Amino acid sequence: MRLFEGTEFDIPPRCDRCQELEEACVCPPEPPPRIDPAKQTATVRLEKRKRGKMVTLVTGLPAVGNDLPGLLTELKTACGAGGTLKEETLEIQGSHVARVSDSLAASGYRVRTR
Repeated sequence: MRLFEGTEFDIPPRCDRCQELEEACVCPPEPPPRIDPAKQTATVRLEKRKRGKMVTLVTGLPAVGNDLPGLLTELKTACGAGGTLKEETLEIQGSHVARVSDSLAASGYRVRTR
């Protein structure tokens, strides 16, 4: 409910881009602004899963402001391995800490390994 809704002082909200009423606006939503890779630090670590499987994890990159699925595809291609995205964690199958670190550094990210 707006402050003056239902009174003579009521001014319905309008879209900033097309100046239509918000209910009638058909503008597509603006994508969130991209965060510069140089301002982000990715943490790369190796984790041992059950049955002795090794997984390289990349954490510390927020989902908002990044193209994590695109970055995951780039890392999987660089490593020649499979992987998945779980919440804000990129998982690459196998022990690929050096390759992942080099690829992230080449993309402009600051990298910290554990």
